[in-house]
Amino acid sequence: MKLTGENGVQLYHYPFTAMASPCELRLYAGSESQAKAAADAGIAEVLRIEHRYSRYRDDSIVGQINAAAGGDPVRVDEETEALLNYAATAYAESGGLFDISSGVLREVWNFKLGQLPSPAAVAFCLKRVGWKKVQWQPPYISLRANMQLDFGGFGKEYAADRAAQICTDMGIAHGLVELGGDIRIIGPHPDDSPWQIGIRHPRDPEHAMAVIPLKSGALASSGDYERYMVVDDKRYSHILNPRSGRPVDTPMAGVTVVAPLCLLAGTGATVAMLHGECDAPAWLADLGLPHLWITQAGAAGGDLLP
Repeated sequence: MKLTGENGVQLYHYPFTAMASPCELRLYAGSESQAKAAADAGIAEVLRIEHRYSRYRDDSIVGQINAAAGGDPVRVDEETEALLNYAATAYAESGGLFDISSGVLREVWNFKLGQLPSPAAVAFCLKRVGWKKVQWQPPYISLRANMQLDFGGFGKEYAADRAAQICTDMGIAHGLVELGGDIRIIGPHPDDSPWQIGIRHPRDPEHAMAVIPLKSGALASSGDYERYMVVDDKRYSHILNPRSGRPVDTPMAGVTVVAPLCLLAGTGATVAMLHGECDAPAWLADLGLPHLWITQAGAAGGDLLP
């Protein structure tokens, strides 16, 4: 879909659905054929990553690793090795809060049902969580029986980075990739003006709490508004703490981080939510990346606020 023309190029819009999220590419190009070729390649890369790292597919590499839990080690390819190394680093630097083995907790936390699991069920599931229990000796990985890995905490952000790189390689100099609210900028508008990225208010999604101008880099948000349930007037976020096995119990409502890569921005935002209101501002400041945060009571902070 062609949107507007600017400085001799046209802006084309390609919406699609992937990773259970509405997605889009906005690409400036000299011709529709150039834009479509880049968009097709970028979308194909997103779908490849979705299929390759889905925990729901038996033929994905994650499915193969999980199926082999308690058995022989699985040898992984270079791309998966790099992602596992990233996950290991994020685990160490977050003090264990970013843990890709914690996805098994979703077996007892079903936010569609609106029911709380029993403490015994959570405790039993928590025994299967812990990156330190994983045997990772690149390129071989081995899980204990009944453990699972889940790349859902960073797969979408990685896909956004990869799609943007592919569009760049195909000659696109101006545009952006958005996957379910996670954004990677390919380049500014052709007149060098930034993209204006609105950050929705966690409790008033029709309005933006801030507008962030970006010419490059990436932006990702995490919050208790994405998926949650309310039981006995208490809100339970989909963000699960791998230490307690329960939704993060914090007055923090949302965090947004800007970074060179969407992968880094998404990890930073998620870990900040897990740190909670008391520790998140200090942790974000130490991280050294532009950010903003807002609590459930409406208090806000960070260097991205207007």
